[in-house]
Amino acid sequence: MRTINFSYQPDESEAEKASNGYLMSLIALMAGMPLPIINLFATCIFYLGNRKGPYFVRWHCTQTLLSQFTILIMNSVGFSWTVSVFFGSGILSDTYIAYMLTIFLFNITEFSITISAAVRVRKGHHVEWWFWGTLTNLICKP
Repeated sequence: MRTINFSYQPDESEAEKASNGYLMSLIALMAGMPLPIINLFATCIFYLGNRKGPYFVRWHCTQTLLSQFTILIMNSVGFSWTVSVFFGSGILSDTYIAYMLTIFLFNITEFSITISAAVRVRKGHHVEWWFWGTLTNLICKP
């Protein structure tokens, strides 16, 4: 995650809305812990409500939405694999354990950078995440 300096300085309401995009995914995580799709739905609804807003808000809502989509895919694979291991014909392998450890670390990292981004964006800083920031730049235009 890196803070980018650019000439546009968002006003207080823009910084608050952009920060709320990150906080929405955290609040949804707490409310719907066993169902990761809740995070995606909450973030998607917030994005749809702000998609015609100022560029700063749209950009950060888009970055959050992309990260939640990635988390959903990874967690869904892990969930289905776990169900297969415990209730189906799957076996508890080193690959399974490595994948579960990877998505655990990925979720903890994403949770941490989401909190950090919410704080920095609330202060009016533009924060780009390593993978999703580049993707967001391709999707979201001023």
